[in-house]
Amino acid sequence: MGAERREREAARWARPSPGAPAAAPTLSLRPGSGGPSASPLGPGRESVASPSEQPPTGARTGGRGAAAACGSGQPPPEDAGWQPRRRPASPTAPPAPPACTRSAGAWASRWTRYSAHLFVLVLMCYGILVTASVSNIHRYSFFVAMGYLTICHISRIYIFHYGILTTDFSGPLMIVTQKITTLAFQVHDGLGRRAEDLSAEQHRLAVKVKPSFLEYLSYLLNFMSVIAGPCNNFKDYIAFIEGRHIHMKLLEVNWKEKGFHSLPEPSPMTATSFKMYLGNWNIQTATWLKRVCYERVPWYPTVFTFILSALWHGVYPGYYFTFLTGILVTVAARTVRNNCRHYFLSSKALKVAYDVATWAATQLAVSYTVAPFVMLAVEPTINLYKSMYFYLHIVSLLIILFLPVRPQAHTQRQPWNSVNRKKTD
Repeated sequence: MGAERREREAARWARPSPGAPAAAPTLSLRPGSGGPSASPLGPGRESVASPSEQPPTGARTGGRGAAAACGSGQPPPEDAGWQPRRRPASPTAPPAPPACTRSAGAWASRWTRYSAHLFVLVLMCYGILVTASVSNIHRYSFFVAMGYLTICHISRIYIFHYGILTTDFSGPLMIVTQKITTLAFQVHDGLGRRAEDLSAEQHRLAVKVKPSFLEYLSYLLNFMSVIAGPCNNFKDYIAFIEGRHIHMKLLEVNWKEKGFHSLPEPSPMTATSFKMYLGNWNIQTATWLKRVCYERVPWYPTVFTFILSALWHGVYPGYYFTFLTGILVTVAARTVRNNCRHYFLSSKALKVAYDVATWAATQLAVSYTVAPFVMLAVEPTINLYKSMYFYLHIVSLLIILFLPVRPQAHTQRQPWNSVNRKKTD
């Protein structure tokens, strides 16, 4: 009697409401149900039993419970006394690899592609090194290295990952580009220029013998600096490999013993000019820009150096806003220094006041200038500068236009042979 009552109650709860579509036929999987029947779910798809076979628990707790699930093609709740059966896996299907194995394989594949960019650029530039004339070796190497880096920047940013700061091959490629161009210019200085045309530093770093293939690969791709640098000189690297760097360290100790150890350590936070701030921010990159661009271009060295720095960093519009603004700020700051600084050197108090004022102006100028470098895009940069009325652009232009241009106070560069002759005398 109890069983018959439960069946009648389940049937009453499963009865469709007036106007509702009829439930589709299902496949019964309950033992003793008389075998499978036709199912609209297709072959191999499990379904629930008929409404008359459902216990009343599922019907009471699930609101029409098992029967509603049957009509919707969804399994009933677990408290309905029914457990779905999974389709058995094919005996011929290979097992799925673990998640850790798949992630490791994807990581290895990605970094193999990244490494290919480094090897392609290095091999192309070594071909230039051994085949081009020494009078053009630095030009060909520079344009090939910077061109390949720019193409990689464009593909990485505008095709794959715009606005996403990812760790990929671009960082090592930027370091390798610095090393390739540095070595090409130093080979040109050692083999393609006269000694009297070189500065003392260019003569010291000049490479007079083209490196072998092993030396070239070792210098560019050694594990100590291929990931994050810094860019070092070829002669310094060879001295380190051969153990001669100890003598260089002894010279440095001797230099410090002569009193130069009291000089302050370079720091952007203590810079009193825009040029000093940039030079102390990324010292090796600033040195590279100076050696391959600023000291070598005959016209507008400041302009070309800032443009090269923007191109080396990437192709985001914000980079060019930053470095083009930096040109105005640098020229204006240099003009103010050449016109005003000598008035504050008469006493220590005036000199301290001048340093404090220029330090504060430098920090404000840097904050204004590098904002597009972080924003990357054009629209937020324009909105930011509009909110500040482009005040630093306007002030810099007024200083450049109305203050007289005075020659910069610096010692003229002397050729290496004249310096050496003075030492021997």
